[in-house]
Amino acid sequence: MSILNKFSLEGKTALVTGCKRGIGKAMAIGLAEAGADIIGVSATLEKSGSDVEKAVLATGKKFKALLFAVLLIVAFSSCSGGGNDDILDLPEESETPETPETPEEPAAPQYEWSSYAVPASAGTGNVWQLQDQSDEFQYTAEASNKGTEFDAKWTDFYHNAWTGPSPTLWQHDHSLVADSYLKIKTSRVDGETTSISGANGSIVTKVTRTGCVTSKTRVVYPVYIEARVKIMNSVLASDVWLLSADDTQEIDICEAYGSDRYTNEWFGPKRVHLSHHVFIRDPFQDWQPSDAGSFYTDGTTIWRNDFHRFGVYWKDPWTLEYYVDGVKVRTRSGAAEIDPNNYTNGEGLSKEMDIIINTEDQTWRAYQGLTPTDEELTNEANNTFLVDWIRIYKPIGA
Repeated sequence: MSILNKFSLEGKTALVTGCKRGIGKAMAIGLAEAGADIIGVSATLEKSGSDVEKAVLATGKKFKALLFAVLLIVAFSSCSGGGNDDILDLPEESETPETPETPEEPAAPQYEWSSYAVPASAGTGNVWQLQDQSDEFQYTAEASNKGTEFDAKWTDFYHNAWTGPSPTLWQHDHSLVADSYLKIKTSRVDGETTSISGANGSIVTKVTRTGCVTSKTRVVYPVYIEARVKIMNSVLASDVWLLSADDTQEIDICEAYGSDRYTNEWFGPKRVHLSHHVFIRDPFQDWQPSDAGSFYTDGTTIWRNDFHRFGVYWKDPWTLEYYVDGVKVRTRSGAAEIDPNNYTNGEGLSKEMDIIINTEDQTWRAYQGLTPTDEELTNEANNTFLVDWIRIYKPIGA
């Protein structure tokens, strides 16, 4: 007898929690390879067709997907074909199980962000309600064919036909979901150039192809929006922002430049732009805060070195609260700090807005030479913006 036979799990059923990815997924596959049928438990696991199910079935073993632990007795029965004494003693068919006086309610779904409380106050008598546009990116969306899960929440482009600030050229196939991240990628096509203008006239520069995604559902105050992201080690901007459909009101949740190559330290890797804009489109006028706090720094953190959480509580048309890693770092409140020139005709930041996630080779920076070099673009990781998750909450009565 082979020594491996002594450790065989043939005829057994294994329950694996957190099996959708990472260690849990690896354990489920390993146990199946050892001979066990698998019950997979995860708050966000697909009922069928998940990657872990496909991997288990490929070993010749059974797989049962389960969302809530209180249903385990049903799952064990169905997965093991009517009971498995090595796992659970099930009642005889003739027995009638007792009905508890107070049935247990299913556990609340657990998300990747569940360990992080919403840092903003929902207000007296209110609680935070998670909105459907929130996304853990726990699925696969190929660059050229995003699939139904992505398409239910996102459009793989800007919210109109604009292709980005030149020399940026947003491309549908430069966004994808893989490895539990939304990824915005960067590339160049040999010989593809464009002309950009600045204080000393026009120059010709190389086009930079990047990606942009826009939410299918718009948001409006009061709302808290937070994303966990990894800023690129690049001269490109890593952006999470809100924009009204008519492009006249904007809230910047995160705009950051992670490269050590810069001409002004305010746009260096230790700062993140936390700001907003109000516009008049014709003739074009733009107002945004210019105070030091709009380029946030804690003095030491280099934001590209790790994932960080950037959030904004759009409390009302005249109040914005900005949060970094769960700490309130900035507040803008009142007409003087939101719209001192009355571009909104006394309405403040009042319009529904799209959520936009993208990267940009911004015109004014490219004009200064702060566009990626071909050599820099050979490092794909440095020029890929990673978004772990984004969550949206609204305050409702308790």
